[in-house]
Amino acid sequence: MTITPRPAAALLTLTLAAAVLAGCSEEAAGDNKAADAGGCKPADVKLVGQVRNESNPYEAAWLGGGDAFAKSVGLTQERLTYGGDSTKQQEQISQLLAGNTKCLVMNVLPNGDSDTAPIVKGADKVGAYLVTQWNKPADLKPADYKTWVSHITYDGVESGQQIGDALATAIGGTGGIIALQGILDTAAAKDRFAGLQASLKKNPGVQLLDQQAANFSRAEALTVTKTLLTKHGDKVKGIWAANDDMALGALEALQQAGLSGKVAVVGIDAVPDAVKAVQGGTMTATVSSDGAWQGGIGLAIGYCVATGKLAVKDIAADNRAFFAKQFLITKANAADFAAPKTDPSDFECGNVFKRVAGPLK
Repeated sequence: MTITPRPAAALLTLTLAAAVLAGCSEEAAGDNKAADAGGCKPADVKLVGQVRNESNPYEAAWLGGGDAFAKSVGLTQERLTYGGDSTKQQEQISQLLAGNTKCLVMNVLPNGDSDTAPIVKGADKVGAYLVTQWNKPADLKPADYKTWVSHITYDGVESGQQIGDALATAIGGTGGIIALQGILDTAAAKDRFAGLQASLKKNPGVQLLDQQAANFSRAEALTVTKTLLTKHGDKVKGIWAANDDMALGALEALQQAGLSGKVAVVGIDAVPDAVKAVQGGTMTATVSSDGAWQGGIGLAIGYCVATGKLAVKDIAADNRAFFAKQFLITKANAADFAAPKTDPSDFECGNVFKRVAGPLK
């Protein structure tokens, strides 16, 4: 997935957080008590999904899943996008938290680890139910807050190794590969590359010729791949990309170089174009975190707590911050992922934690 933190915005992020906290009135504190009770009428719940942008197919699927859940309970989802701008994200959250928060449910993709704390603290102060996904500092834990219900993420080491192993198999266990890394100061990029390194240990015949950050961007990956192909020539037998946008950029570079179908390419996210490429054989593998499910499940968890069908205090500790299941997609099963859609039963209150793969420690 595309992860675009703005370290330079950290100070402003903290300033915004302070403003949110300072601006919380006694009325908001009263809202917090109501929120703790989980006594919202379904019709009073406000559902909000926030991601970076809708141009990214993965995040578009996320918002689509949120819409599907909202429709299933007779509501609509407010869709917010912040264009990868941490300042804009915090401004949007601040505006939400300045309004009626008694039955507010938010499913949020923080732009980076440093963006999560202000969102969490502001939501908890005013009693808004919050589920976050992907990004948070290791020492920031939902169990320390009343209405930060859950944090969902995925085991990047596992997915990075899965596609590394698939790439090794595709090139016959021997030969040179290049790696396109994501944004280097994000956990997803670090973990996925660690997974590749684990795969290289497991497959000693595979040689990492070069690696370079392309920041989870298709355009940057196109440029970087062209440069590395020029540098390493026909030694390049495979391309490992930390997300599908970069994998698709690599595919475009290969096509321009007349190498389409001759170099194995792998990525992560299972965006539609990548799944199609896997089906067609121009791409070897990708990994699905099921963006549509993510968009629905974050709202479903918050909704179930807000309406009293779940109580935060009764949620198992391992379900407050967890790795969710992910799926390796190859040509053998790509058809099953070609048209992703949500299953309403996944969002029933008794099922919302069924995809927990393990606790996030």
